[in-house]
Amino acid sequence: MNQQILIITSNRPLTAAVYEMKLAGDMSAFTRPGQFVNIRLDGFYLRRPISVCNIDGNELTILYKVVGHGTEAMSRLTEDARLDVLCGLGNGYDLSKSGDNPVLLGGGVGIPPLYLLARQLVAKGARPSVVLGFNRADEVFYEEEFRALGIPVTVATADGSYGTKGFITDALPEKYSYFYTCGPEPMLKAVYRKTVTSGQFSFEARMGCGFGACMGCSCKTVTGYKRICREGPVLEKEEILWES
Repeated sequence: MNQQILIITSNRPLTAAVYEMKLAGDMSAFTRPGQFVNIRLDGFYLRRPISVCNIDGNELTILYKVVGHGTEAMSRLTEDARLDVLCGLGNGYDLSKSGDNPVLLGGGVGIPPLYLLARQLVAKGARPSVVLGFNRADEVFYEEEFRALGIPVTVATADGSYGTKGFITDALPEKYSYFYTCGPEPMLKAVYRKTVTSGQFSFEARMGCGFGACMGCSCKTVTGYKRICREGPVLEKEEILWES
């Protein structure tokens, strides 16, 4: 964990509810895709945990959805504003297990951490494919950014208004060496049931501190309790125990 003051360089809407924010500063605390930041906002007691979408030099990109007062306040922040940010949180994805042609499965605001993952998989010589899931066409974001990496991209919408009709599990490729996924828990459970290889799941959880001190985001696994913010947010398929 590393506490930084980062400077906003841009903050723009991608859809009616999803925003892209770019921040400049020291990025040395980040070691893997799938890690997250915890942002302090003036007037709010708890920080806001947000997954990392991309790191390029000294620039960090995050995508966030406006769902409450905190993220609504974030959407109103302007260029050159300064943010107190805890950087390099969580364990992130392990690229060493990907094989040659992994599939990346993302739903809604679970999509952002898969972008940096895709970039790094391509850089190491893998040939990933990506499946992005949304409810409807006007919620689609970052499709072109993934395509610009030169990898196959499939978009699924629940209402069929764009791309494949259905869920990401309806658009799984026939063959893949491994999978990485992030999204809401019902989607993750469906991925768990449908996939035929090992893989890694990134979980969302309500957090207090974001670095393992408060134990508020603990979950039970086959090897005991783990903190989503510290030993997670990424868990391997074989260690997950779903609560009924």
